[in-house]
Amino acid sequence: MKISGFTIIKNAVMNDYPVVEAINSILPMVDEMIVLVGDSEDETEALIKSIPSNKIKIHHSVWDKSVNKGGKILAVETDKAFALISDDSNWAFYIQADEAVHEKYHAEILKTAALYKDDKRVDGLVFNYLHFYGSYDYVGDSRKWYNKEVRLIKNDKTISAYRDAQGFRRDGKKLNVKPVNAYVYHYGWVKNPKLMQQKIKNSISFWQENSEALPKLESKDVFDYSEFDSLQKFKGTHPQPMLARIEKQNWNIELNIKQKKFAAKDFFLYWYEKLTGKRLFTFRNFKVLKN
Repeated sequence: MKISGFTIIKNAVMNDYPVVEAINSILPMVDEMIVLVGDSEDETEALIKSIPSNKIKIHHSVWDKSVNKGGKILAVETDKAFALISDDSNWAFYIQADEAVHEKYHAEILKTAALYKDDKRVDGLVFNYLHFYGSYDYVGDSRKWYNKEVRLIKNDKTISAYRDAQGFRRDGKKLNVKPVNAYVYHYGWVKNPKLMQQKIKNSISFWQENSEALPKLESKDVFDYSEFDSLQKFKGTHPQPMLARIEKQNWNIELNIKQKKFAAKDFFLYWYEKLTGKRLFTFRNFKVLKN
């Protein structure tokens, strides 16, 4: 079984993306790692070259600024990276620049991938998600955070990234997937408040319909992390590649996990999920095969 990893990145230094940590978190599981570096204004390529592995294959791309509605440029670049993986790979492991996979899940991921490698019904594997918010101590636990998404797909070039590359589809149709008992840790909302505000300002052009929000963003120097609907304390451990970054955290945020800001319907659905483990009436970007 051969697995190729792939990711896209642009302006990693400027926006403080943990892309090195993301890559290192899946590197032991893959046979090659495709990194498509966009036309950056900082030392992104040097950052990727600093990773001591001969598995990494750096390619270059110029992002088309005209393709920015709804984050579509991210899907365009993801498809470019997917097209670069070796033809003899069975699987393609997609990792975004602010995600990481804990090493405790590696064996389970490889076992599940091997189990379904030759099953033509299966297009991919769907992972559970943890979304960290504010600091490395809190995770979002409301319905606003997607709790599952596809990250391992068959090396089938009829599959393509969907919308802003949150997931994948084939000819617009949902992929047939199997669950894997593993989590992806998402760190996109963990930064120094000043850097978080700047990152949002830098990336808002990817979503053309949100451009009217820029004047409001420009009026603030720091991001207000107090505006959340529900959080809980994280009691586990982080992936090993993230530990050095966490040790260097240079801000302190105390958030009130008793705070719950829900409409009545969402309040009921939130507690129903807490009690049963089932999320009702949620959008799924995939179809889970039952047998």
